[in-house]
Order: sequence, then structure tokens, then C-alpha cells
Amino acid sequence: MVKSNSPAQRMVALLTASSLSLAGCASLPSSGPTAKQVVRETQPDINAMGMRIFDVDAGTVAGLEARPVEDPNTPLTPLAALARAGRVDVIGPGDTLQVSIFEVGASLFAPGAGLQISESAMDTAAARRGAVSGMAVDEEGTISVPYVGRLVVAGKTPNEAAAMIEAGLKGKSQSPQVVVSLAQSRASTVLVSGQARNPGRYQLSGARETLLDIVADAGGTTGATAGGGDNPEDILVRFTRGTTTVHALLSDIRSHSVDDLVLLPRDRIELIRQERSYTVFGAAGRLDQRPFGAPSVSLAEAIARAGGPADNLADPTAVFLFRYAPGQDPKSNPIPTIYRLNLMKPSSYFLAQRFAMRDKDVIYVANASANSAAKLVQIINLLFSPVTAAAVTVATVNRK
Repeated sequence: MVKSNSPAQRMVALLTASSLSLAGCASLPSSGPTAKQVVRETQPDINAMGMRIFDVDAGTVAGLEARPVEDPNTPLTPLAALARAGRVDVIGPGDTLQVSIFEVGASLFAPGAGLQISESAMDTAAARRGAVSGMAVDEEGTISVPYVGRLVVAGKTPNEAAAMIEAGLKGKSQSPQVVVSLAQSRASTVLVSGQARNPGRYQLSGARETLLDIVADAGGTTGATAGGGDNPEDILVRFTRGTTTVHALLSDIRSHSVDDLVLLPRDRIELIRQERSYTVFGAAGRLDQRPFGAPSVSLAEAIARAGGPADNLADPTAVFLFRYAPGQDPKSNPIPTIYRLNLMKPSSYFLAQRFAMRDKDVIYVANASANSAAKLVQIINLLFSPVTAAAVTVATVNRK
């Protein structure tokens, strides 16, 4: 017969008391909070962040669905604020000019001028052309023209430079007519860098190229995303004009809209790959950070990619999406917002198809409330199994 104060029974009693203590302990192993705990954190008395929570229903989804902006005069990005007038044919340091000078009578610039004076050279009815090619504009913005001297042409148009040369030739040449053109310009260019197929310096013309025109001239973007696509939604445009730099998604720039800026000399365009992604936590089939890999991803697709709620752990009525949502005032700080999806409702599967994911969204699949009790039983079994076996062994020995 086993005594009541046997070591085995005392150990069993001790472990029973320990298990009861564990039952009231909140530190049991868990992958995250239950649905009740998430909702509790949004209550005003403890909600220091100002979180909001909404059920994913027809009204919520309708309010989140993107509506196309048809008016090209409605800006979608900060780019529109940089629009300003300007010329693209202005001469600057580093440019190379082609200067043609037409003269009648005795010529200063025609081939062979100054070597001999013939009757035809004195014919005032005949115009002769002289060309000065490859005239470089120095770093001070000046050129040196024979018989005229140094002229400051930086900031001038070719027509204005031609008028300056004509004025300098008066009294030295008979009825001079001057034509100046840009043979090669570095001042009236824009620089394209980053994830462009053909990065480099691009010449602006009188056609007044826009931002999207130059991106197209550069061959568009290069390289595929991790998901196998090459999406403009994953390309960030860093645009610099003067000392101001702004950022915008390439997909938000509509052709010939106020965001599709008419370019000016020395603008800089950097294309940066910034792949969108979302993260999955909690009682999901697979915890992961996943790239979009497509122009758009729905909440239904995102949950499916994560393997859905785990059968033996998850609460299918409590799939939460955490997002920083913009406030009503664009200048205000984003608001931490939680959307709750109940997968036990058939309608939720339709709504989840219309709910578009956004960059850096977090999906959390809540743990089922019964998980704590199940885990407690597992812990007790782990603790009791060796002791129970020992107690059985001792009892067996004592009976002999």
C-alpha cells in the first residue's frame, strides 16, 4: 500500500499547485494577442496612440476603393508645386555654338577673306557666308568673337547672342547678319539616373519635353521586382529642381497632367526601386514579409499567400489589418487604423477581394481564446508525464 506522504505523491501535489498557478498566468507561450485583447487596446482609457478600429463591411470597403481622378489639373503628387515657366534654349557654360555670319561687299569672315580684294568681293549685291564652328562657352559664360571681342552670352538665347555679335560688327563689316545655333548643349539638359534602362544626360528641345517624355527616352525602368513584374507602382521618382527635391510614385504621374512637369534645364530625375511589401504575423499558416509582385494585391490574395488562418491556432473571426491611414487634412499625421475581417461570414470573402492592400500593411491573425487552455494542458502533460511514470513505478515496487 502506498503511503499518503510518499515522495511521489508529494511531487504530484507540488506540480498540481504549480499548474494551478500557471492557469492564472498571462505569460503562456503565444504568437500574439487574442481578438478581445486587440479590441481592448482601442478603448479610450488606454488608447494612447489614438488607434481606430473598423469592421470590414460594404461601407468600409466602398470608402477605401480608389476613385480615378479624371481632371488633369488636379494634382496627385507634390510635383505640381514645382511647375514654373522657363526657356530651354538658353546658352550656358559648357555649350558649343555654331555661328554663321553673312556679309555683303568686303567680308571679314568668308573663306579667303583678307587675302585678296576682287571685284566680286566688293559687289554689294552679293552676300557671302562665313562660319565659326565649335565656339565653346567658357565657365564664365563668355565667348570670344573675332573683331568683336569677349561677349557674355550665358543666360542669353541664340537670337540674343546673334544680336550682340551683329552690334559688335557694326562699322567693321558691311550689313552683317548673324545666325547662332546650339551645336551642343550641356546647360539645356536634364540628368536621368537610378533604375533607368539608359541613364544619362538628355537634351531638351523646343518641343518642351515633360518628365514622362524623358523617362520614356531613357527606356523606362530596368530590372524586375522580386515578384517577377516591373511595376511603376514600385518606382519612386526623386525629382530635383534647383534646391528643392520632392518624391512621387511613377504610377501617380499621369501623362499631360499638372504632375507631368514640363522640364527645365538642370532638372534631375532619379528613379528608385522601392518595392511594396506587407507583413503577416500571428496564427497564420506562414509568417512572412512578402512583396506585392503585381500592380495590386487584395486582402484575400494576401491572406491566401500566407497560408490562411492556421486550423489549430487561429480565430477565423478575427483577422486584423493594421495600417497608418491618412487623415482628412493631408498635412496632418497619419492615423493608426485597424480593420477587422470575420472569415466566418461568407460575405467577407467577397469584401476581401475588393479590399486593396497598401505598402507596409500588417496582417495579424488572432489566436483563438481556447489556445491558452490547450497550451496549459500541454504544459501540464509535459510536467506530469515523468512524475506520473515515476509514481506508478514506486507504487508497483511498494506493492511487492
